[in-house]
Amino acid sequence: MHRSISPLLSGIAFVLLSGCTSLDRAPDVAAGFVSHQLCSATFVSRVEPEQFYREAIAPNLSPLGSLSGHDVDRAQAEVSASFAGLAQARAIDRGPLGCLVLHGEPPAPVTLPPPAPAPALLPDVAGGEVVEPGQPALKQALDRTFAETAAAPHRNTKAVVVVHDGRVIAERYAPGYGIETQVMGWSATKSVTNALIGILARQGKLSLDGPAPIAAWSDPRDPRRAISIDNLLRMNSGLDIGDSLSASAFTALDPTAYMVFGVRDMAAFAEKAPIQAAPGTRWNYTNGNTILLSKIIRDSTGGDAASVLAFARRELFDKLGMRHVTLEFDATGTPIGSSHMLASARDWARFGLLYLNDGVAGGERLLPPGWVDYSASPTPGSERYGYGAGFWTNRGDGEGQRYRIAQGLPADAFMARGAFGQYVIVVPSQRLVVARFGSAFTPRDDMDVVAHLVADVIAAMPPS
Repeated sequence: MHRSISPLLSGIAFVLLSGCTSLDRAPDVAAGFVSHQLCSATFVSRVEPEQFYREAIAPNLSPLGSLSGHDVDRAQAEVSASFAGLAQARAIDRGPLGCLVLHGEPPAPVTLPPPAPAPALLPDVAGGEVVEPGQPALKQALDRTFAETAAAPHRNTKAVVVVHDGRVIAERYAPGYGIETQVMGWSATKSVTNALIGILARQGKLSLDGPAPIAAWSDPRDPRRAISIDNLLRMNSGLDIGDSLSASAFTALDPTAYMVFGVRDMAAFAEKAPIQAAPGTRWNYTNGNTILLSKIIRDSTGGDAASVLAFARRELFDKLGMRHVTLEFDATGTPIGSSHMLASARDWARFGLLYLNDGVAGGERLLPPGWVDYSASPTPGSERYGYGAGFWTNRGDGEGQRYRIAQGLPADAFMARGAFGQYVIVVPSQRLVVARFGSAFTPRDDMDVVAHLVADVIAAMPPS
């Protein structure tokens, strides 16, 4: 329903987390964002909701947070939210499928077989207790990473796990978080989507080249038919579908915020986007590309959420020993592979080990030969930031790579990275994976502090 636009909404449009394509959508995005993220925090992460709201949600709404209201209903396992009296949203917990913002009637219940995880191919990275650093230098590195700023913006570090040669050598968790706490990956989830696409490619079910298998683009006269899976992974599809590069309150109004928080069928929204540049000629980081990859995964594994989840568990999570992980889905069964997977920090680190070990786990190849190098190879046009194919990368000589290297990240490092300071950093030359999660609103999502952490860890380790 179209709403009249007041001067107040003109302000809302420029301060909401990512915005949307039209001002009348802004309250819907805000309410959907609050309900979904608070639902995931309460029922998946199982952290204290009001503290999470203050630390991870309210800064996105500032200075209009007083216009937002919410209610956590533990009995019904749902969270409702409102914004400025103009929009309401309700997110429900669906157990293994995570949380979902309802748009219309709830989807039919999804029947899942009881979990029966196979033995992990990777050995345990640690025992049942938090691994205290054995060296004073490592303890000091964690101290610096968890040190909080005196005034806003805060870094809100919640979990750090350092894995060297396949074993945790140091980790720390904030109060209320622990070894099994599942934390939101935000766009680090894109790297998991990369892995699922890679597995399907190894199985011969998908090809990076040629037209992406999207039925809506099947007409030979449709210019989008030239878009490949490689283009979607590398963010150079040429689609006109917004810019998800920044979660700043002052970014341009972005349709993908509405896609994630305001629509029932996210992929249907994304596949309607027109093309504005020839595929491969323009780099533009947008969640829409990854949602389209998510639909391709769904269609290639059985066509529904149960099939996708079974595939992801069987072919990836179980083999890596990722036992505390929740991949969230939209109402049509498409995984929200752009932004919405939660996992324990140790499980995120286990995921990083797959890429540290060239796509092999316990002697079994999960990803195609060369897939890791492909994923970490820089995409032309992304030099300001340094992006590969589903991963951020220090390889290459762009501005982004030079900056991170100057801050302490080695030149061969690459990473899964999500908004507000979610990192899984892989350093092959050091046999190192560093995972950091929290709700950082500091400049560059606390990149400088995380880069210094990696440098401190490397300095503390004995020479190879």
